[in-house]
Amino acid sequence: MTADQLRTLIAAGLSCEHLHVEGDGRHWFATIVAAGFEGRRPIQRHQMVYATLGEKIRNDEVHALSMKTLTPAEWAAQGRPQH
Repeated sequence: MTADQLRTLIAAGLSCEHLHVEGDGRHWFATIVAAGFEGRRPIQRHQMVYATLGEKIRNDEVHALSMKTLTPAEWAAQGRPQH
């Protein structure tokens, strides 16, 4: 699994305004900004991301994924640029 492959999987399942993935092939960190996160608790947001990975997460192709999941408003509040 590469960062590009992981980014493609997440982007295919979520409409992201911003998506950054980095890691070493086993341990990953993703910053994901999506309007679909509005009104959802962090655990629900993470479940949405895990759902996009499907079998890849269950088969341990994605071993460890840490995430920062934000709404566009939360992203903007951190001083990040709007896309």
